[in-house]
Order: sequence, then C-alpha cells, then structure tokens
Amino acid sequence: METMEMKEIESAIEGILFAAGEPIHVDRICVALEMDRPTVEQVLQKLMDYYAYERRGIRLLRIEDSWQLCSSPDYGDVIRKAFEIRKPAKLSQPALEVLTIIAYYQPTTRAYVDQIRGVDSSYTMGLLQERKLIEECGRLQVPGRPHLYRTTKQFLRAFHLTSLDDLPEMPDLGGDGQMRLGEDGQIIDPDAGTEILGADTPEEADFPHGEE
Repeated sequence: METMEMKEIESAIEGILFAAGEPIHVDRICVALEMDRPTVEQVLQKLMDYYAYERRGIRLLRIEDSWQLCSSPDYGDVIRKAFEIRKPAKLSQPALEVLTIIAYYQPTTRAYVDQIRGVDSSYTMGLLQERKLIEECGRLQVPGRPHLYRTTKQFLRAFHLTSLDDLPEMPDLGGDGQMRLGEDGQIIDPDAGTEILGADTPEEADFPHGEE
C-alpha cells in the first residue's frame, strides 16, 4: 500500500468503523491499513476526541481493544422518534444488585450471587442475559458443574467503561454480606455512604451503527 496522508488514514478508519456495524478489534484495522498499532490507536483517539469536542451526532467508543461508532446521547430522543424506538427500561434494584456482583466477582455462579444477595436470582439473571449485559462463559469444575457468568461488552458500553479496570473500587458490603441500596436504587457503600453504580442504564450507546 502506498503511503497514505493522515487525512486519508482518518477517512479510511471512519469507513471501516461505519461498515463494521459492530465493535471491531484494532488489530483488524491495522491489518487492513498495513499500519502499526500505536499509529492506528493514535488516529482512533483523535477521532474520538474530535466527535466529542465538536458535539457531532456520532461518538466513537472504545471497548477494551475494540472500537465502535455509536450515536450521540444528546440526540437519543430524536433518534428514537425517527425509528419509533422505545426508551430502554431502567434496571430494577434486583437487576442492579445481580449485575454489580457479577461485574466484581466474575466469572461467578448463580449460587454465589444468591449467597451474597440472600435471595434466589435466577429470574433476574435471565433478564440480564436477555438484555445482553451478562452471558454464560463455561462451567465450574465441581460436582454439578454449575454455569459461570460474566459481563459482556454491552455492559461496558452501557456503563461507559473502556474495560473492567475502570470499575470503581468495590466497598465492604457489611457483616451479613448482602447488597444495600438507597431509596433511589443506588448501591451504597455502608461505611462511606457513596454509590457504586447508578440504577439507570446509561443510554449513550443504545444506537450503534448497524443495530436497531
């Protein structure tokens, strides 16, 4: 491939991201452009900053080592109106409890989630799987071989996280080990009185290119 000007590189990457319609690994972009990873990541970061600074109608999200074009949250209501998309339902308190436990202790089993919460979580975990926030990732090698669960890239995207390393520090949940939530559905650190994850699923990445 002949040497490309920076503007051409930016345009080529935009085209790849738009055509992908889903998160695309940075290495695939590198292979397509025959360029080294640091250079490609520098261009991706530049595009991400540009879309955000200029308040464009699209945003570039980084999800671990993958990147995806999505609509801007500023225009979520307009986009829903255009496509008659209903606003995503907020996460319930039980769903937020389960999701937080899995996020911090993954991969983990339903029995472990039940133990921490003190109640059966099978129905709630099913709902989280339907929303593609958690997924099965194998079985625990013990009698009965229970399923293991982990969070998904959709979870990272929904909570504006680049990777699981961006999760805030998990607090001590108290002597009985059960989750505690405030009246507004926030998970509370019993010692500091601060929230860990909000009860509402952020809507920034509801409309990635190629998905309804």
